[in-house]
Amino acid sequence: MTTIVVPIDKPADMNFILGHAHFIKTIEDLYEAVVQTVPSMKFGIAFSEASGPALVRLAGNDPALIDVARRNALAVGAGHTFFIFMESGFPVNILNTIKSVTEVCRVYCATANPTQVILAETDQGRGILGVVDGVPPKGVENESDVKARKEFLRNIGYKF
Repeated sequence: MTTIVVPIDKPADMNFILGHAHFIKTIEDLYEAVVQTVPSMKFGIAFSEASGPALVRLAGNDPALIDVARRNALAVGAGHTFFIFMESGFPVNILNTIKSVTEVCRVYCATANPTQVILAETDQGRGILGVVDGVPPKGVENESDVKARKEFLRNIGYKF
């Protein structure tokens, strides 16, 4: 077994969800989950099959985001994994719905941070060991940081 680190290739501020699922209809169920939860969200999904033709299945409503999902699914190359890249929304808008999709086994991350996927590679294939999401803490927030956090949440409409 070898360990591989694959960086996620995306624009700096783009959010995505990386998860593990099973079954060929996962791609359709993830698509339906997104459009039924946030119809205005722009997104692209890629799901890597782990048997049969072992294809990367694609869906979404934005060709550029579908392409970002496709590229990252191919780079990671781990069976039964899915990527959802999005604009006009945040993972928090769809995360509970995605986690409730019957085929979804696990969500590894939901972030806009720079991310690395840690993989194990064997003669059979690749599996995700975990992710590195963002950077280490640089300290502890002070009063002005608390104020800035609260203002940010209100500016983007998550708090009143």
